[in-house]
Amino acid sequence: MIIDRYSASLILVLSLFVGILDASAGDFDPVYRACVAECEKTGCVGERCFPHCKFLSDSVAAEGPWYMQEPLYLKWKQWDCQSDCRYNCMVDREKEREALGDGPVKYHGKWPFRRVFGIQEPASVVFSALNLAMHFHGWLSFFILLYYNLPLRQDKKAYYEFASLWHIYGLLSMNSWFWSAVFHSRDVDLTEKLDYSSAVALLGYSFILAILRSFNVRDEAARVMVAAPLLAFVTTHILYLNFYKLDYGWNMKVCLVMGVAQLLIWAIWAGMSKHPSRWKLWVVVFGGGLALLLEIYDFPPYHGFFDAHALWHATTVPLTCLWWSFVRDDAKFRTSNLLKKTKGL
Repeated sequence: MIIDRYSASLILVLSLFVGILDASAGDFDPVYRACVAECEKTGCVGERCFPHCKFLSDSVAAEGPWYMQEPLYLKWKQWDCQSDCRYNCMVDREKEREALGDGPVKYHGKWPFRRVFGIQEPASVVFSALNLAMHFHGWLSFFILLYYNLPLRQDKKAYYEFASLWHIYGLLSMNSWFWSAVFHSRDVDLTEKLDYSSAVALLGYSFILAILRSFNVRDEAARVMVAAPLLAFVTTHILYLNFYKLDYGWNMKVCLVMGVAQLLIWAIWAGMSKHPSRWKLWVVVFGGGLALLLEIYDFPPYHGFFDAHALWHATTVPLTCLWWSFVRDDAKFRTSNLLKKTKGL
């Protein structure tokens, strides 16, 4: 769905940007800071000790690098010393706050999530995976419809002129939700950049696709003229984020402009066109907008798992199904019209 990854990119930027401003609530707590400092010296939080936190005076791990101390199948979930210290100190501090009747607070810009098998935000990972699965199902059903259920040209190509564009969209969507799941599993610099880059790439391509479909641009030369400057801008923006500066504020502005522009294009086109399935497009556009209210109403994770962002990911699952249903209907509608014109000739 075009709206979902725009929204994911925009909301992720907003949440991180706001999180920086709100970071002092948890990680500036003297009790928490003292716990982390002690853990990084001793390698222990209470009775829990972490072998990879045991260092010698020359800062070399006592038993070799921590990532060499576990079997290969367990290395994927291993966290470094600082992460383990912060996590366990956060858990203990939150238990103390709960006993005092105080609510959860953010640590380093994030709510206190509970790990499951080393996964940092399990609910968001599950819902990201579900979105990936829905996009795969939607793309596969679209592929089957085009090449097995609808008539084909003599050269075995589909009559639907926008088929190749939707194939690319499906691949970019699956890639974006895959990295979303990875990022929520393990929030590090690499996974953050991969998630941001994938989301921006999908957003930029979705903007191009909205223009091409709504204005019914079918000529290849015209498509190149429309897409080239936008692709150049999106590519430059991704390179800027990855190799110069991960500027959350600038990325937010870029995502906001491209996202709002394509939402307006689809909404206006749905209102002006006589497409038989335009109601599905309206539901996706306005449903996606209403789902964003979950992100505006930010709240701590329920039992350490389900926060507003995770629930927002959950709402995009049915919207994704409806979106691909509209794409299939559009393929049927355009194919039917083209066949009528062909017979008329």
